[in-house]
Amino acid sequence: MTKVLKSFFLIINYKTLIITTLSVISTSVCFHYGLIAKFPDMLVGVAIVFPVVFSIGSAYNRRELALQRFSDFKGHAIALYYASRDWTTDKDNDLPEQTREIVTEMIRLMRTMFTSLHRREWEENEQKIFQYFSRLSALTTSYKHYGIPSGEFSRLSQYVSKMIIAFDNLKIIHVYRTPITLRAYSKVFIYVFPIIYGPYFASTFKDFSASLEYVMPVLYSFILVSLDNIQDHLEHPFDELGEDDIRIDEREVIRHME
Repeated sequence: MTKVLKSFFLIINYKTLIITTLSVISTSVCFHYGLIAKFPDMLVGVAIVFPVVFSIGSAYNRRELALQRFSDFKGHAIALYYASRDWTTDKDNDLPEQTREIVTEMIRLMRTMFTSLHRREWEENEQKIFQYFSRLSALTTSYKHYGIPSGEFSRLSQYVSKMIIAFDNLKIIHVYRTPITLRAYSKVFIYVFPIIYGPYFASTFKDFSASLEYVMPVLYSFILVSLDNIQDHLEHPFDELGEDDIRIDEREVIRHME
């Protein structure tokens, strides 16, 4: 139960309180001055709920794709380590240690890069990661000096290539999000709707008992802003703020490299 409540309160923030308060004030003013109107309920679904649900679905699919690509990266990195440890006939080398060190630093930089809000820092870390890819590629060429056949060496080069592709996919997922115009449209309507619907909420006062007149504006505001917050959490799968975020942790990979 505690975990459920913790997850629930993650989607409540200052925006929820502000929009709810403004919605209640708008409804109260409209009722006081007799400004009432019967707006169609269907407008909420067409103008707000459908675009928000579409955005949430798109953000969730991006998160799932990011998980797959990060899994590809980890899988090929671990396979490369196992190859350096088990495929060589001459065991008098430090190839496993070098491979583990490079992969560890790459994952640390990936975590820093994807959680950074500064573009310059982001680009610097990206450059460092590709330098580590270069080192890893050069390291694999030395495997053949320790008894790995040329055919297996070609497979190792493919491992490095697939790690680069997985990383580049993660970068693209991080940079190119769900449609910006759709998100802007949804946010404007979500924040404005509970306020401009004040006349509609005021017209429903007679349908509620005393002290329950503001249930509708509060519920509408809370639900719409909460949906927007859910979409924001899914939109940034690497920021480590939401419960559904992707945790990039080098320790998870290192414990498989023993």
